[in-house]
Amino acid sequence: MSRTRRGAAAGAAALSFALGLGVLTACAGDESGTESGTAAKADSGAGDGSRSGSGGGPQLHAEGGFVPRPVLKDLAAGYLTVRNDGPADDRLTGVSTDLADDVTLHTTEDERMRAVDGLDVPAGGELALARGGAHMMLEKLDRRPEVGEKVSFVLHFAKSEPIEVEVPVRPTTYRPAE
Repeated sequence: MSRTRRGAAAGAAALSFALGLGVLTACAGDESGTESGTAAKADSGAGDGSRSGSGGGPQLHAEGGFVPRPVLKDLAAGYLTVRNDGPADDRLTGVSTDLADDVTLHTTEDERMRAVDGLDVPAGGELALARGGAHMMLEKLDRRPEVGEKVSFVLHFAKSEPIEVEVPVRPTTYRPAE
């Protein structure tokens, strides 16, 4: 589970900004391949990350995820989209991975990153974690993953059960097709 060190939040945010800027603003390359069918699993056993809600709750699934190969040995960013096909809002409250000691959620506004406690997943909508916007920061990496490896994440929500998702490591300059 992700460990958050709130006492050092200001220093960590500044460090994340300084070190992560290269990851977030890397030049776009024409890398081949687009992400399709990211494997996501809910505890209910659904192989596509779908969550059939009981009644009128959120129905979440994750897709399109990737981690650009980190430039630095101890810091990376992660991106994916959480879709909510249900009639109720939810909130992404945390993320954990075996690859890093800390995973924090950030927003980016006016070229400034800011750590946040959670990100909303609107009913009938989506939460897009993407370059230049909201994203996951993986801090204190256990190792620097190679292109082609898979990184496992567990997404934690305010209302829904956690979602397990596995995403590929892409080249540092990778930008998904829009």
